[in-house]
Amino acid sequence: MSAQPAVRPFRRADRDQLTTLINAHVAAVVPGLSVSVNTVLSSLERQPDEFVTDPWVAERVTLVAEQRGHLVAAAHLLRYRDDASVGSEYRDAAEIGWFLHRPPSSLWPGAEKATDLLMAGCLTQLTRWRPRARYADGALPAPAIYGLPRPWPHIREAYLRAGFRHTGGTEVVLIARADELPRPRARQDLAFERTLGESGTRFTAYADDGDAVGFIEVDTALGRPERIGQSPGLADIANLHVAATERGPDLAHQLLAEAADWLRLCGADRVLAYEDAGDAAAIGLLRSAGFRELTRTDRGWRLTPG
Repeated sequence: MSAQPAVRPFRRADRDQLTTLINAHVAAVVPGLSVSVNTVLSSLERQPDEFVTDPWVAERVTLVAEQRGHLVAAAHLLRYRDDASVGSEYRDAAEIGWFLHRPPSSLWPGAEKATDLLMAGCLTQLTRWRPRARYADGALPAPAIYGLPRPWPHIREAYLRAGFRHTGGTEVVLIARADELPRPRARQDLAFERTLGESGTRFTAYADDGDAVGFIEVDTALGRPERIGQSPGLADIANLHVAATERGPDLAHQLLAEAADWLRLCGADRVLAYEDAGDAAAIGLLRSAGFRELTRTDRGWRLTPG
């Protein structure tokens, strides 16, 4: 086998090595999390969780860089249709959905060359599609892996070398142990109702006059066995809304307490939450309830001319 890396299309026989590469990047962001081979293969054909943007995709290409029989880098590219049903930002656009590679080390001495060869292959494919705009991301088929997470400086460097620039926002991903979140306490002025919400199980708080004053939704389906190889009781907060009143922070803690009690019954031991990096109040509220920052992720990367 040649010692020189080579770039080629993904083959089904690559599935185990690609899953290993993906899980190495996933585990650097969310502790103890991994995805299954079936999840990886399915995500190359369709991304059902992206129910808005996925139907807009016209073409998908997966490339890998191989050296001495080892898959050392891989990328997944998407081309979006140019028609009125596609959102304006994505219409006639193309993107590197994710780009992964081994950091240079004594174990992978040719990793940097393989990375540059693969990026060149990606840029060639993007040029071949002749899109209106060229984007990049790091969205893997795993919870909380989107944008460009800060634990991936080697991917950031590859994007910057290729001419991509961060043009979007930054989000903070927070995590808490369910048993460290507030515990429910009796309130005469509040009643809570559990229903099915838009993005998960919803807990709504009602004041004694019957008005809804806040709600929280939690998704306990993150660790479905057909998708996740290992995820010890992972859930996330899909929505948290509290009416702008003087009891806002206390009410938010009460809603978190109701949700946490439910999560513990579900066997969830860790909870994720996501906030805009500029929303200090929302981040502070979650921190005061027991959350801590897991990582920051930079969304919106675009290839700039020149």
